[in-house]
Amino acid sequence: MVEAIKEDSSKPSAMAVPKGGYFGIPQQGRYGPIFPKTPAVYGFSIIAKIIPGREASFYEYAKNIEAAVATTPDVLAVLKLHYLRWNLFDIKGDTYFQYMGIFDTDFDKYTEDAVGIFAATGLNTVFENLEGFPKDWKTNAPAFIQFVRDHHRPCFLEYAEYPWVSAEEVKKALRLKAAFSNMLDQMQ
Repeated sequence: MVEAIKEDSSKPSAMAVPKGGYFGIPQQGRYGPIFPKTPAVYGFSIIAKIIPGREASFYEYAKNIEAAVATTPDVLAVLKLHYLRWNLFDIKGDTYFQYMGIFDTDFDKYTEDAVGIFAATGLNTVFENLEGFPKDWKTNAPAFIQFVRDHHRPCFLEYAEYPWVSAEEVKKALRLKAAFSNMLDQMQ
């Protein structure tokens, strides 16, 4: 049971998530129920059908994100991401997009911040290539969020080797390790 799980990052943790993705009565956020915090922190997965003939745009967009991060490593920092994973796959001759993300903020803040990044950088989202994605998403965050909620597929298990730890805590630990290693090297 979720109430019994203590947020202990000293050992791996797994959590079975009930069908539907919520434990008990969901807490309400600005745009609907808040997805629960799990050992892997926060996240969501969506699966949506892409507009036929647009598969190449997903690979092009991935290269754009790669270049943006190479040029400005903190371009996505506001999202407090642990990781993103994007997949394309076929079902009965149609191509679908799967988005999986794990991050440190709640769903509402994450999606608002994502819309903000697109507005600030002038980038469009690859989601524009998905069937039913709102054309006014840049000025209508609730429509963007509703699309994501409508296409969200809750997980039923989350596992974390380093549970309940934020991305910033991981980066801080890595900086500390590097500083300690450097200090030891200088002592030799």
